[in-house]
Amino acid sequence: MEDVLSKMPEHAKSETKSETKTRLYEAFAASGKALASGKRLELLDLLAQGERTVDALAKAAALNLTTTSAHLQTLKQAGLVATRREGVRIHYRLAGDDVAQLFALLRKVAETHQATVPAARDAYLGEDTAAEVSREELHARITAGDVVVLDVRPAEEYRAGHIPGALSLPVEELADRIDELPEDTEIVVYCRGEYCVLAYDAVRLLTARGRRAIRLNDGMLEWRLSQLPVEASDLT
Repeated sequence: MEDVLSKMPEHAKSETKSETKTRLYEAFAASGKALASGKRLELLDLLAQGERTVDALAKAAALNLTTTSAHLQTLKQAGLVATRREGVRIHYRLAGDDVAQLFALLRKVAETHQATVPAARDAYLGEDTAAEVSREELHARITAGDVVVLDVRPAEEYRAGHIPGALSLPVEELADRIDELPEDTEIVVYCRGEYCVLAYDAVRLLTARGRRAIRLNDGMLEWRLSQLPVEASDLT
């Protein structure tokens, strides 16, 4: 027993089991506190698509640079994001796939158990009557070659990683470039994840223009977490 005590930190020798347990759970709680902000969750959602600079994150999340930096520091202190420096620019990324899994699970748990989430989800995504396809079915249809897959995220997210064979057509360009899409093939649209409005807006536009369009029932986040194939490439 004396040997065990001699190896313990000095502060731990005077602490009770209850106190050490409290310290442990406070350490766990630090991650929870870092997640207790809608804007920080939005930043995690963006980083799940790929690495980004502070400037790019601020623009995508409609935040100023100071606020974005403060949120990112909170996430970094909790160990949820990591950084690398390139000259004077700092690039942020998720600390690991487990952070993406935590983020995805948090959303599903909230939707299942928090009464306000479904209504907020429906208000954001809008009325929807479009058919959906699962990841597994889409993967099979890509292999069979009987579908056009359309990625409507921003181009930089497409370059960071996309479903193999997907075409890149950001949703804000879709109305002007719709003639680039074939008219006689069903189009499956996807964006960032299950709660991403870009795919919903794209399907509504395509359908209104007379195209056969359906939606992947989640998105790139869930596709990656399912260990399905991902391509990363430059746009030509």
